[in-house]
Amino acid sequence: MFYLHPFHHPHCPTLAMGVENKGTRLKPTFILFLVILHLFLSTLTKCSFTPHVNYLLDCGSSHPTQLTDGRTFKSDRETISLLATDEDVQISLHSNISPFVPSSFLPLYQTARVFQEEPTYSFYISKTGRLWVRLYFFPLSNPSYNLTSAVFSVQTTHHVLLHEFSARNNDSPVFKEYLVNISDNSFSLKFKPKKNSFAFINAIEVVSAPDTLISDSATALSPLDKFKGLFNSALEVSYRINVGGPTITPDDDTLARTWETDGSYNIFPQGSETISVSKQGIKYPHTRVTPLIAPNLVYASAVHVKNATATRPNFNLSWMVSVDRSNSYLIRMHLCDIILSKSLNHLYLNVYINGIEGVSVLNLSSQTKALATAFYQDFVLNKRDITNGSILVQVGPTHLPQGTTDAILNGFEVMKISNIADSLDGLYSVDGKYKGPCSTSMEIKILAYVGLALAVTTIMLLVITCIRWKKRPQGVLLPIHSPISCSRKSSCGGSTTSSSRKSNKHGHRVTPQGPKRFFPFGEMQQATNNFDENKVIGVGGFGKVYLGTLKDGTKVAIRRGSGNSEQGINEFRTELEMLSKLRHRHLVSLIGFCDENSEMVLVYMSTWLMALFVLTSMASTSLICHGKRGLKYALVQLVGCTTSTPAQLKASHTVM
Repeated sequence: MFYLHPFHHPHCPTLAMGVENKGTRLKPTFILFLVILHLFLSTLTKCSFTPHVNYLLDCGSSHPTQLTDGRTFKSDRETISLLATDEDVQISLHSNISPFVPSSFLPLYQTARVFQEEPTYSFYISKTGRLWVRLYFFPLSNPSYNLTSAVFSVQTTHHVLLHEFSARNNDSPVFKEYLVNISDNSFSLKFKPKKNSFAFINAIEVVSAPDTLISDSATALSPLDKFKGLFNSALEVSYRINVGGPTITPDDDTLARTWETDGSYNIFPQGSETISVSKQGIKYPHTRVTPLIAPNLVYASAVHVKNATATRPNFNLSWMVSVDRSNSYLIRMHLCDIILSKSLNHLYLNVYINGIEGVSVLNLSSQTKALATAFYQDFVLNKRDITNGSILVQVGPTHLPQGTTDAILNGFEVMKISNIADSLDGLYSVDGKYKGPCSTSMEIKILAYVGLALAVTTIMLLVITCIRWKKRPQGVLLPIHSPISCSRKSSCGGSTTSSSRKSNKHGHRVTPQGPKRFFPFGEMQQATNNFDENKVIGVGGFGKVYLGTLKDGTKVAIRRGSGNSEQGINEFRTELEMLSKLRHRHLVSLIGFCDENSEMVLVYMSTWLMALFVLTSMASTSLICHGKRGLKYALVQLVGCTTSTPAQLKASHTVM
């Protein structure tokens, strides 16, 4: 007696079927047919996907290369039309290959093509959308080219995939995997060697990706919101991890993806344990989740909390991966309740990324409506939240009374998002310009340095000016031809002063470089008998010179300036400034001045030097007016000047 229970194909929802004949006796031939059909469907571990664009190139190879997963890579001869270059440098090595090269990809790493110029691969795109771009690098040993020293960049029309890349380890191959969105009917890959270097490539894949693989939106972290714009970004697959399960090779993945194990990323394996179920028991809902998102092998294994009932309340399952701080990241988490819950709504968990809560109290049952059903969620982590060059992925129990104190994770993927420079490797754009924040910072630094230099220079000038100002000889700011206004009583009483006075009608100001006695004009009148003409001992461009006697009996020479002469004003200024600074026994000593009532009066010591000064002026005038005869007369007068009286000096000057 045979009874057939409901059957769901675990891999392809479109192929799922159910026959419910419970309690109905079936014929043996029909039963045999169903068994054969079930076995056939069980061999289908993945839904089929036929890419519209499918370029597989084994660079440097002279013949096609077929891999164990059934894919065939074409030789250089078959793909020569895709490459624009005049170079034809091919190298190969079929022995002594590193044991670290995966055997399934070994044929692709045995040959390579070398470029010293900038070649471009161009591909015709029959259907726009996302493309897988996979690049294979392995520095083969060659006597002519040291591939470990090659430095080069790889870029598309709009994005930089690699910037100054170098494969320096000749033991391990380098595999790069990208997802780029193409809106044109052509796609190009350009290899750009650094100056005095070269580029190389072992194999290239340019293959269509399913439209449903990456949506345009995700859950943004910090702040928690909806992120949009993934269609416009290029992605690089940094990590694809099968948590709790074995390595998944392209043979077991419809999209030829490789999933690595999580052992090296689990930062506290002592608090976790693995669990697995048959892959045939994994179900895919009739929604956006299909085996194209992840094969059932990913959802059939997991890591959950060990001894959940005895675990401390704040314990989280944790995995850490290293990343680049100059880019944001897309993190896809794969979840499936395979903890053998007996009913729905028993497993609740929290999701954290770099300590930021992405989901609180996630109920898988509410998302999938069934147990052992695949589910995933995408998160975008901004680069500002990457503080130490790593991403920490965590899941933890919620400790709700109605749920199980447990948490689970089946797998996760980490994909780098192109940055502000449309680059996946650094901050240089396709045109070679640096687009990072440091470019603006550099400009700001330059401006700051220039401003600082100007500020320091200004401060130094101010300091020097202040020092020189303090060291200057103290004097009087003396205006010419202006009424005097004494700032202190002593300044009007014959004592020394350094007060300032306003400028006169001519706008001239003088500054004696030292304190001089100020004489009131009345005292000057008294000393010269009201400027008696009999007291005049000389007349010049500045004015007349009088011999006078001060109240204390001191004999002085008093020069009274003429306000109508510009030359007199200049002389007054010059002599007052110069004689205030100079002291010498052969120079006439200036002892004071008077500027009351618009007067310009200078007071000198009355000695034979004053007479000498006067007669020298007379000699100069005589030479100009009377030639040698006048000069001879002046010299005769000069010899007897010291014994002459003021009247005699005046008479002599009158004769001249």
